Amino acid sequence: MLIAKFPDIDFAPHPLMTRAEKSHEQLCARVPPERLLEVMRFLRTDDRCNFEQLCDLTCIDYLNFPKARDRYGVIYSLLSITKGHRLWVKCFANDPSPQVPSVVSIWKGANWLEREVWDMFGVRFTGHPDLRRILTWEAFEAHPLRKDYPLRGRGEREDFERITRESA
Repeated sequence: MLIAKFPDIDFAPHPLMTRAEKSHEQLCARVPPERLLEVMRFLRTDDRCNFEQLCDLTCIDYLNFPKARDRYGVIYSLLSITKGHRLWVKCFANDPSPQVPSVVSIWKGANWLEREVWDMFGVRFTGHPDLRRILTWEAFEAHPLRKDYPLRGRGEREDFERITRESA
């Protein structure tokens, strides 16, 4: 139904199967950022889809990943409770300022999830009602889940007093 509704988009659909659900096929589709809101509204409101629930929204940093064309993949896990099916939607963004549209206007639950992706990966969500950090502080200048972030951090750990059992 996606391909019929949006014939100009190459969704590159492919099955997403886990070991526990080999008999039940689940799909993953790719959507370009400039068409994300249009496609997501269709998935939410069309009677054939009815994806009422955004189960999860996360990000993957594809830095140094073999054959990766894009740096960041924002992944949306959708569930239709009434129809009993799932769909994963991937939307890709790149440096120097990765961004995708916010889906908070479609699923209110995306609010904090988008803030977490912004904080940890640095992907901006245009149109987000309150895009501020949720896990780190506002003055923090990095995004810790990026693959180019140093494993030992950038000095933020040295700013805190070390507490031991004896001093507590």
